[in-house]
Amino acid sequence: MHKTIVGILSAVFLFTFSVSIPSTAQVAVGVSVSIAPPELPVYDQPPCPGDDYIWTPGYWGWDGDDYFWIPGTWVLAPEPGFLWTPGYWTWQDAGFVFIPGYWGPVVGFYGGVDYGFGYFGHGFEGGRWDHGHFFYNRAVSNVNVTIVHNTYNTTVNNVRVNRVSYNGGRGGIETRPDAQEQAAARERHIPPVAAQNEHVNQARQDRDLRASVNHGRPPIAATEKPTSFKGSGVVAAREAGAVHNEGARPGNNAGNARPENNTARPNPAIHPKDLPPAEHQPAPNTGNAKLDQKYQKQQDKLAAQQEKDRQKLQAKQDKEDQKQVNEARKQQTEERHQQQTQKMVQHQQQQTQRMQTRQAPRPHPAAPAPHPAPEHH
Repeated sequence: MHKTIVGILSAVFLFTFSVSIPSTAQVAVGVSVSIAPPELPVYDQPPCPGDDYIWTPGYWGWDGDDYFWIPGTWVLAPEPGFLWTPGYWTWQDAGFVFIPGYWGPVVGFYGGVDYGFGYFGHGFEGGRWDHGHFFYNRAVSNVNVTIVHNTYNTTVNNVRVNRVSYNGGRGGIETRPDAQEQAAARERHIPPVAAQNEHVNQARQDRDLRASVNHGRPPIAATEKPTSFKGSGVVAAREAGAVHNEGARPGNNAGNARPENNTARPNPAIHPKDLPPAEHQPAPNTGNAKLDQKYQKQQDKLAAQQEKDRQKLQAKQDKEDQKQVNEARKQQTEERHQQQTQKMVQHQQQQTQRMQTRQAPRPHPAAPAPHPAPEHH
């Protein structure tokens, strides 16, 4: 396997949602890729197949060797009132990692990626729940009123400025979660349902959906229902999204190109401002409300301190940059700044890991019987 894959991966995984996902936070899937995911292709939305189906937009997955397109599709909501927060790619440390999507009562942060069809970077404009039924915004969602009767029409002004599919890194979307999106991360979550998992598995097995084959224009861009990859409900892409570094894709034997010679490969962050947004880590659910509140305050305090450290280092580096007039000295300063930034990132990761270890639920020695483990949805 080519060096552009930073994580150690098996050939089987590599991008399923069958991994265990904590119910309170989005967690990066254990793979880091140095090549940016392709742009999002342009495609039409197939009609909604029935009541209470929620649109889940298409996105690029990674199979250990190549990006592959996972078609957008309509999925029956697992619970009334639940909405879908799409997953997204984000730049972390030395590569791109994927933050899986989830079901919850509020749409959370999805990297600011404009997936279209109501997912314009923040929130969801495609519909809303009302008295246990989902009502579709016909200005955004493709619904047949003879099949779906719960509709309304509210114009949404959205001008798509790009089709970038990732947050942070060179050329990535520069946005951070707002207060509402941070609060959404602490809501109860449900991971992708079985139909979505199978949808991903089937997409992975379809060679035509690999970016190296379709060049960013998948023949199956969207489907009416999960895993329905044939028939009238299948929609092909109208326009291709740019595929980054087509000639040096991992595993395609493209001259054994070294990652450092790959001009499309994002460079490690030089300054704190170049880093992706820090993921807010919610406290674990121990079943003890007071303890949970204490842990959450600790998490919030650590997050605030880490953000303060970022800003302090950024201010220090800005002052040093202003003093540099000689190109050689400037390069030396940038190299030092990059080392400082990476050292800070490593230190903050260690801080977060230590806190998560301290807060991990443990059986209480004085309890007459162990409490049941919290249920993971």
